[in-house]
Amino acid sequence: MSKAELRARLEEIGVRPSKMLGQNFLLDPNLARAIVAGLDPREGDHLVEVGPGMGALTTHILDSPARRITLIERDHRLATELRERYKEEIASGRLEIIQGDGAKCDLIALYGYGPVKMVGNLPYSASTAIISHFTASVSPASRLVLMVQREVAERLAAAPGHGDYAALTVQLGRRWSVKKLRIVPPDVFWPRPAVESAVIEVSPRPVEGLPNCDPERFSQLVRQGFSARRKQLRSLLDLQKGVWEQWALAKGYPVTARAEDLPVDDWAELALLGQDGKHPAVDSPEEVFDVVDENDRIIDFKGRGEVHVNNLRHRAVHIWLFNRQGELFLQKRSPWKQNHPGLWCSSTAGHVDSGENYEEAAHRELREEIGVDSELVKIWKIEATPQTGHEFLEVFVGRTEGPFRFAPGEVETGSFFPVAQIQRWLKQAPEEFTPVFRMIAKRFLGETEKLMLLENVSQ
Repeated sequence: MSKAELRARLEEIGVRPSKMLGQNFLLDPNLARAIVAGLDPREGDHLVEVGPGMGALTTHILDSPARRITLIERDHRLATELRERYKEEIASGRLEIIQGDGAKCDLIALYGYGPVKMVGNLPYSASTAIISHFTASVSPASRLVLMVQREVAERLAAAPGHGDYAALTVQLGRRWSVKKLRIVPPDVFWPRPAVESAVIEVSPRPVEGLPNCDPERFSQLVRQGFSARRKQLRSLLDLQKGVWEQWALAKGYPVTARAEDLPVDDWAELALLGQDGKHPAVDSPEEVFDVVDENDRIIDFKGRGEVHVNNLRHRAVHIWLFNRQGELFLQKRSPWKQNHPGLWCSSTAGHVDSGENYEEAAHRELREEIGVDSELVKIWKIEATPQTGHEFLEVFVGRTEGPFRFAPGEVETGSFFPVAQIQRWLKQAPEEFTPVFRMIAKRFLGETEKLMLLENVSQ
């Protein structure tokens, strides 16, 4: 669409570009095509565009092989225009248009249609809020290609010691990598902005390089450290007396170091200080399990490693927690878990320790992994087979509204999902769930009459 065509159409629908909404419409079709190509869209993907405006990027997104497309547009007039223009694609079920704020949209609703890749020519005033939203731990986004103000791009991609290195750089950098792809001049937009723009790619860091720490503690320390960036960290950080000096000496930093001197992974290491200075324990080999026979009778006890290596029968629990709306809470396993890292699973799950019974283990796992407890009802028992990892499984159901606190190194994130959405998600992308959860869900998730037993479970 040329500038003249764009202006004429905007006049027809009664839209004057808003500075408050950051409406600068992209005119260069080659640049739009390149931005969408940077997503590497594939057949099974779910492409999400924030701020489609008049569809400069949308045209090329619709030409991609993506299975599902979602547009999120804040301006109700532009959303109406897009719905009219793309009514056939909407009717086919491939395209959905949401009128709303990209920085506050429902991320949970985006799950279940395939890997989410996010693209957008973001409004300058809201770009950091939108990026923070779509890179939160609960976000389904697996890749982002975005047009932002050049100043924001420089800040997000800044290195330690640089003047642009800021709290946002560190907060994003714990889990994501940012790459500047190209600088964009003002004359490819209408209205013409006063500053240059940049296209950036935001992609997940490899699991092998991710720092393992308590995310809440990490965020707290980063906020403290950058709250007065010219002050020394020893006067800003909430650490036990002497901890900063000892750590700085061991790492080779002067005790007078400031926030901008520390790379992201050292901030993560700092987030462990004042606890025990070690990484959170994950899948400890010191755990001891009861070994059981084919009738689930205890015959011995062994350490975790010996039990798993020798495929000895043992015990485990899965717990499904529902809220008042009947939604099921799922957790995403930490990337540091030994088995099935980064996959979605039951609300919580774990082994029965030696000397425990199933229900005791269920309550312990709830408290340890997600920081809640609930009255529980045992619904199902599953025999030990190679498919269950030689575990006898008891499945418990309970109710809670949270709030949750996830154990560092054990749980990456979690949320409530409608049961129908989980069922669709399991069909579309079963590989995103643990094998045992898939097995339990296939057998029981559709048995709504059994789930109605929840009515008898108090909160």
